[in-house]
Amino acid sequence: MTQRFPIITAHSGCMDMLDHTLLSVETGLRLGADVIEEDVRVTKDGVPVLAHDDEVRTVEGQEFRISQLTYAELSGLRLEVQHGEHRETTRICRLEDMLPLIRGARAIANLDLKVDESIAPVAALVNKLGMHDKVFLSGCERDRAMLAQQTQPELRKLLNTDTSLFVSMAYSDAVLQTCQDALDASCFGININYRLVRSELMECAAEKGLPVYVWTVDDEALMKHFAEMGVASITARNVLALVRVKENWQGGLS
Repeated sequence: MTQRFPIITAHSGCMDMLDHTLLSVETGLRLGADVIEEDVRVTKDGVPVLAHDDEVRTVEGQEFRISQLTYAELSGLRLEVQHGEHRETTRICRLEDMLPLIRGARAIANLDLKVDESIAPVAALVNKLGMHDKVFLSGCERDRAMLAQQTQPELRKLLNTDTSLFVSMAYSDAVLQTCQDALDASCFGININYRLVRSELMECAAEKGLPVYVWTVDDEALMKHFAEMGVASITARNVLALVRVKENWQGGLS
């Protein structure tokens, strides 16, 4: 059987777009990504928004926390963010504004949950839009994955690897614990920093029926390396490079 190339996942802020913007989502879709990854937090009044950190800073220099503002308050702020070597201005984006782009596309969404409080409102929104087949969760280490399974079992999810296991335990023990945590929380796969991936992990995950999703790889040689290892998905900001590696891969198999 011919080995399939991994799923192409576009990281938030792909191709040097601003993170957590509809332009980044649209760029990933346009370039042919199979999955669009976005970070999700929730406002004081329970509105899921695209954001990695709780802290935000306005162009006037005021600092706020997303968790302590209503969406109405937050949406009125002009936010200043670091973009490479420059500072740029943006506004907060709701998950509800992003998901319709996914619903009308071939791709699906990987929602990287940053807080437990986002589980219920994300589930409510996915249910409202009828998008259970177009969304899965990540950002879930064992405790968050277990909570998601207990409260919203209809949502598919990856287990985010607890990197501290690989510091505090022998690699083989950390691999076994990671796979067991994924099974205990009914996760369909493992989401892991590429630096922690070795053949031992791949073999154990395969035995347990757990696809391995790696993040975030922007070097073409590494993309090819992990494709050859048999990972299920590669997350990249440089989506064009990953598409190019896929084209070369398929050309070499033809």
